[in-house]
Amino acid sequence: MTVNTALTSAVLSTPPAPPSAALTHFAGRLAFEADVSDVHADLEAGLASFVLVDSRSTESWEQGHIPHALHLPTSRIEVEAAAVVPRDRVVVTYCWGPGCNGATRAALAFARLGYQVKEMIGGYEYWVREGFGVETAAGRSTRPADPLTAPVGTDACGC
Repeated sequence: MTVNTALTSAVLSTPPAPPSAALTHFAGRLAFEADVSDVHADLEAGLASFVLVDSRSTESWEQGHIPHALHLPTSRIEVEAAAVVPRDRVVVTYCWGPGCNGATRAALAFARLGYQVKEMIGGYEYWVREGFGVETAAGRSTRPADPLTAPVGTDACGC
């Protein structure tokens, strides 16, 4: 085993940004992203003044999707969005999960059409992992929350 005797911080080897730059960066991220828990809370409370759009394929949608979501695959957004998504509504896109940039591509397509848009980080994967309900042709179902992604016994992470 090699011991690091230099005691140089890997975290601080690149200095942190000044607070003003951090403020701009993190406020910017929140302007573009919403997390699974917040989307769920708004849907449950009837506060969803946004349209939740599942940008995955038809096969993926049929495997399971978030209740109340609109299915509009990314490849069809440019042609179909105006007919199914009111221009005065914020769009929140989702795809499979963190390993997929489909929701980002869908958000870009909506932005190109002039919609206000956010991406739901975590996607369908984290919706399911946090124990929230999904719909299929067989009906609605849930799985127990994964304790590595959500607190057990409550919908709110407290963050």
